[in-house]
Amino acid sequence: MTRSNYDVVIIGGAVVGSAIAWFLKGELGFSGSVAVIERDPTYSRAATTLSAASIRQQFSTPENIRMSRFGLAFLAGLESRFGAESDVAFREAGYLLLASGAGRSVLEANHAVQRAEGADVVLLEPDALGRRFPWLSTDGVALGSLGLSGEGWFDAHALLQLLKSGARAAGADYIEGKVTAIDSATGHIEAVHLADGRRIACGTLVNAAGPQAGHVARLAGLALPVGPRKRSVFVFRCRDAVGAMPLMVDISGVWVRPEGDVYITGISPPETEDPETDDLEVDYPLFEEIIWPALAERVPAFEAIKMERAWAGHYDYNSLDQNAIIGPHPDMPNLIFANGFSGHGLQQAPAAGRAVAELIVLSRYDTLDLSIFGYDRIAARRPVRELAVI
Repeated sequence: MTRSNYDVVIIGGAVVGSAIAWFLKGELGFSGSVAVIERDPTYSRAATTLSAASIRQQFSTPENIRMSRFGLAFLAGLESRFGAESDVAFREAGYLLLASGAGRSVLEANHAVQRAEGADVVLLEPDALGRRFPWLSTDGVALGSLGLSGEGWFDAHALLQLLKSGARAAGADYIEGKVTAIDSATGHIEAVHLADGRRIACGTLVNAAGPQAGHVARLAGLALPVGPRKRSVFVFRCRDAVGAMPLMVDISGVWVRPEGDVYITGISPPETEDPETDDLEVDYPLFEEIIWPALAERVPAFEAIKMERAWAGHYDYNSLDQNAIIGPHPDMPNLIFANGFSGHGLQQAPAAGRAVAELIVLSRYDTLDLSIFGYDRIAARRPVRELAVI
């Protein structure tokens, strides 16, 4: 039976919400009660399960790199936390980011930041790229940045289930329901209401609602520039063997990576053509008109490919700066945000989970200082610019 009050209520039970619950109950030993409210326990529309499930260190912001490095260490330590049956099929195949002449200086500047943070990343000139990847056309490429270790992709479903089952085993309650209202007094959240009429009081409320985070914030009378932006992913088969391939991001913005004996690919549209939407209809013209021509130009073998299927998911898109929003609201300190990851939430979920749990238990950051991503920058319209957005 659902309790009528909890010390901590987390809205959103996908990877970020479940990571928060896990770190609270499973690692920091939080003695209070924790409830995770999830509207769809099948996760059939969740950004987590519909993502391309990748992890990289190639960012331009030190804190983003540190979050992903924490996530990498977390993946490496899954067995010690969750037992022998904790494989998430991490394939450490790297990221390859390509730049034109105009983007060369940005890639070089990003590389300096990455190396300072300990990331195993190298810069490759076009001739070195051609030797290392004989399937690659370097026409128009001025420089490439390759992650030699600590980058790749994994099974998002498996990681989510480990976090969720671990949090439940440690004492967190998972509640199926949709939050329809939030009660607040001056400077304080009091309770949430569910669509079935239940009212659940809380000491602390965490907004981990993914693409719906902006809507949840509005239920509390607060502004949060986060909403769902659709991303289509296409699966194709190539007639000819290509060879070992990292996740490659072309100068056009098209990304592609192998998935077993097929490949998956996609592109983020220009912001002017990227409205908020709840629909998950695949944008098939993207493949025929933009993605395939770019793939064929960069990898000649991809001239002969066949698109087999596709799906669409959502980014929890922060329209201010495409970076996470983590931490309490300045005027309502018992409301904590963990939102707006804009496509890198899965890889940063362990770090965000640890950080939010520390804020609740310790009232401060301990492992990683993520204050740069606080809500105060949202209110001040002061963006944190990340130059390596995919």
